Amino acid sequence: HLVESGGGTVQAGGSLRLSCAASGFTLENYAIGWFRQAPGKEREGVSCASSEIYYAEAVKDRFAISRDNRGNTAYLHMGSLKPEDTATYYCARQKVGTWSADCSPSLYEYWGQGTQVTVSS
Repeated sequence: HLVESGGGTVQAGGSLRLSCAASGFTLENYAIGWFRQAPGKEREGVSCASSEIYYAEAVKDRFAISRDNRGNTAYLHMGSLKPEDTATYYCARQKVGTWSADCSPSLYEYWGQGTQVTVSS
């Protein structure tokens, strides 16, 4: 079970921190990913982490993924936000038996309900 929170409306240039609280399993034992989907667009990988980390080109140097293993929570720290970052953001847990920073959605099996991020210009 994954629950995202922390979304909201922010002006361009602002920051947000998204949280992904896991229950029913130990998050540190799995690769995790953050994805986003804007209206009319396909879901895309934003950042994914195993022992390595992947960032989509569009968010490099602006976003950072992290984990709090004690709290069984993952985070996506988003800075210098742009209107094109507007989307619903999802966290997901990679399938059992896989361990990579690959952000292909087909590798992920548990998804949160999503949290909306809106960046105004």
